[in-house]
Amino acid sequence: MFLHVTEAHYLAEYRIHVSFNDGTCGEIDLGASLDGPIFEPLRDVEYFKTFSIIGHTLAWPNGADFAPEYLQSLAKNPAST
Repeated sequence: MFLHVTEAHYLAEYRIHVSFNDGTCGEIDLGASLDGPIFEPLRDVEYFKTFSIIGHTLAWPNGADFAPEYLQSLAKNPAST
């Protein structure tokens, strides 16, 4: 099965609640994952909130995105963030 994000809701700061097509869901914190030039605009929380589901994962208007497998690993292992 091809994993993809089915729902995502902003919570606070850099936290998002995500649901996947395999039935898993959970809260993720992307604060520690915003390294590199493409993710720099996302450090502004107001910009961070502008995500949408594009191409089966979370994406932002500047082209930043995360693999759904990575997002799911954060949802399953919150201490690893």
